[in-house]
Amino acid sequence: MKFFLTTITIFFVSLIIQAQTNTYEISFENAAHHEAEIKVNFPKIKSDTLSVRMSRTSPGRYALHEFAKNVYNFKAFNSKGELLKVIRPNLYAWQIVGHDGAVTISYTLFANRGDGTYSQIDETHAHLNIPATFMYSSEYASRAIEVNFNVRNDLSWKVATQLSLVSGTKYSAPNLYYFMDSPTEISNFHLREFNVTSNENKQTIQLALHHNGSEQETDAYFEKVKKVVLAEREVFGELPDFDYGNYTFLACYIPNASRDGMEHRNSTILTSTRSLADGGMEGNIGTVSHEFFHAWNVERIRPETLEPFNFEEVNMSGELWFAEGFTSYYTNLILCRAGLITPEEYVEGLTGTFNYVWNSPARTFFNPIEMSYQAPFVDAAKSVDPVNRENTFISYYSYGSTLGLALDLSLREKSLNLDDYMKLVWQTYGKKEKPYTIKELQQTLNGYAGKDFGDTFFHDFIYKSNMPNYKTLLEAVGVVLHQNLEAPYFGISAAIQEDLNGVVKSNPKIGSPAYKAGLDQGDVITAINGKSFPNGTSFTSYIETFKVGDSLKVSYNRFGQEKTTTVLLEANPTYTLFLIEKNGKKPSTSILENRKAWLHVE
Repeated sequence: MKFFLTTITIFFVSLIIQAQTNTYEISFENAAHHEAEIKVNFPKIKSDTLSVRMSRTSPGRYALHEFAKNVYNFKAFNSKGELLKVIRPNLYAWQIVGHDGAVTISYTLFANRGDGTYSQIDETHAHLNIPATFMYSSEYASRAIEVNFNVRNDLSWKVATQLSLVSGTKYSAPNLYYFMDSPTEISNFHLREFNVTSNENKQTIQLALHHNGSEQETDAYFEKVKKVVLAEREVFGELPDFDYGNYTFLACYIPNASRDGMEHRNSTILTSTRSLADGGMEGNIGTVSHEFFHAWNVERIRPETLEPFNFEEVNMSGELWFAEGFTSYYTNLILCRAGLITPEEYVEGLTGTFNYVWNSPARTFFNPIEMSYQAPFVDAAKSVDPVNRENTFISYYSYGSTLGLALDLSLREKSLNLDDYMKLVWQTYGKKEKPYTIKELQQTLNGYAGKDFGDTFFHDFIYKSNMPNYKTLLEAVGVVLHQNLEAPYFGISAAIQEDLNGVVKSNPKIGSPAYKAGLDQGDVITAINGKSFPNGTSFTSYIETFKVGDSLKVSYNRFGQEKTTTVLLEANPTYTLFLIEKNGKKPSTSILENRKAWLHVE
């Protein structure tokens, strides 16, 4: 009798849950023209009007993307299949009135961008970012969701997603937020997996790889993925407890994709036009490293400013220098520690990011927190009007990465390291899924490295935009920071056209010789010292034929008027970074020990 009552209870609970579950269905009969047909059923509606909408944002992105623009052929029906009246209060929402307590909506979605933000539907795959694909009702965000992906069997499609499998091609999510954070790849992908033990729990890491390559290439690439996973586990000492015990890399390396990466709670999207046979074996693995690190830093070590994520407005956060930037610092460091790039490649690869940050005039305007605030303007966002980003913005990815390097090397001077600080942040905030503030990051660093150290770092480099003493920090690990003071510097990027005129392609940097001389983007340089550019040379190569201190008479055309100015060449402010061995010098034993502790290599 007891078992019978329990069974009845479970049965009725199941009925209640089913009655309060929103169900989705998506089909791809017209995939050749990038269309999907979508139906959504909302049962047990309590209000007279049901409001549904498309998201304007996507988890992991910070700008507006206006997904509603790709929706058409919208209809709404009651439980009897009768057509209902629809009101449009704004561009993003549809209001349905006159229903009988249940509403089914249907619409057509056009989708043709395969990346981490948008969706792409064609006869190679259905690559679905959920906010770009499915409508929702904010009023019923706490409801469970079931979605049936009607795959194209004629194309041998199958489903890869972090959603929980119900049966067949039907999957579920506990609520809207989890659903929106669950990208899905439907294609004839290759699947690989391995098990990792963490805290006595066995978790499965999967690679669902959609590409035109061979099984052997998939195997070789998966070995690299495994090395990344294990190297990043060492940073934090454990894997997160992934929901359902699984984490899935959803990789599309096909010609019709766009290069991108986007983290999610238990999965990540990886897209590239570069095949594994055409450089992708090495070129794509950096995105794997970056996005998997986000499984800790961003997905669980999460800024309070991104909780809860807003699907209707921009998401503004001042912590992206840490969330994205420190993740970027670890991206190539992990590849080095995993043996996927050499220490020489890693160190020399720091050069571009270092120069971008070090030589940017933007630090006079904004600190790392304020750079992070600008994410809605730059994170895959577009503007029609010209902007002055060359002078006013440093990517929080790059800014945070160089600060992560400085913090790591500074901590190592105290026999500490960034890995252990990240572990502490993980244990304090991420593992408990307690959102953090900038002040709490500072307090955590104070507790780890001492109040004077922590306060100085945040005061000088986070709340202000000073730069650490990189030369001294790098010398401790045998890295040379070199500037060639004999290399001339003009201060613009220019493209020499077929008519041998040079078109200024970007805003001159504030304080550069070109800036001081009054040159601007769009100017057409017709001659330097009375001579046109030699045929077959680049602008940079031509400037290198002069010397620091040379005075150049520049003739140029602006808005149809001929003008002249004088540019006084200065020493090139860029640096190169390389191991001290490249100069023929043997590093000391202490330097080699420091480097080994940093890079985890002999």
